[in-house]
Amino acid sequence: MKFILTTHNVTLTEAIEQHVLMRIDKLEHIDRWLVDARVGLEKDHTGKSPAKAYKCSIRLGIRGKDLYAEDREADLYAAIDLAVKKVEQQLRQKHSRAKAKKKSVAARLKEKARSSED
Repeated sequence: MKFILTTHNVTLTEAIEQHVLMRIDKLEHIDRWLVDARVGLEKDHTGKSPAKAYKCSIRLGIRGKDLYAEDREADLYAAIDLAVKKVEQQLRQKHSRAKAKKKSVAARLKEKARSSED
């Protein structure tokens, strides 16, 4: 999986990078077909909303439509965790829908085979 991390008004430290990589790696366990992950970390330098100064945006490139989530918090680590949680929820929904579709198609085929036997 390709990983791109960009920052704006945030000093990128090794700890921040490792935290993001650890969280993104957990997403890869859910769907092993992830193509790329783009993470953007940003600090609001205007000071308009000090309660939510940090923003984390995540775009996951997967087969089909990309998944995107962002979150703003006072703490950078909290913003990262909540954005990853949102993307994880979207990924699980997509996976569940695909499984349900596969199951319903199989059920229809099974029912069709039963009806043709009668």
